[in-house]
Amino acid sequence: MTTPQNASSAPAAGNPVLRVPPASPAAAAAYFAASLAFHADVSDVASAFRAHRASGAELGFQLVDSRSTPSWDQAHVPGAIHLPTALVPEQAERLLDKNVPVVTYCWGPGCNGGARSALALAELGFQVKEMLGGIEYWIREGFEVETWQGTRRRDEADPLTAPTGSDDCGC
Repeated sequence: MTTPQNASSAPAAGNPVLRVPPASPAAAAAYFAASLAFHADVSDVASAFRAHRASGAELGFQLVDSRSTPSWDQAHVPGAIHLPTALVPEQAERLLDKNVPVVTYCWGPGCNGGARSALALAELGFQVKEMLGGIEYWIREGFEVETWQGTRRRDEADPLTAPTGSDDCGC
């Protein structure tokens, strides 16, 4: 039986992944627990909407699209509230219930608009999370969108971003 080279706990010299050693298990647990308190993924949001529609039970959160009006018209998540980030200070308390958590989203992983919107809402006293992946991953995973032309969805989910042969990625 062979063992992997450098199987000891010391990082391999020259390994760019381990140039900075991993955090302690306790620090990692605290970080990832905090990350989950700040983020939701598109599959979980879609699942919550499906359950809400099927049972009529409370959704439990408000979904906010923080993009511009032309972007909203291009495509948005059905059931989302349109509140562009720049308008959060003047419109959030009129459009949203402070007693219900808010989940924000923007374009996608390359855009921090959802995070900026979440920050603006948190500063106003809202409980808030950001939907990771934004509208890009919502669409890529094959979920329905509303556009200025009506409701649509991709013919099939992007096989590189969504589970194939299952509604559940197993994570």
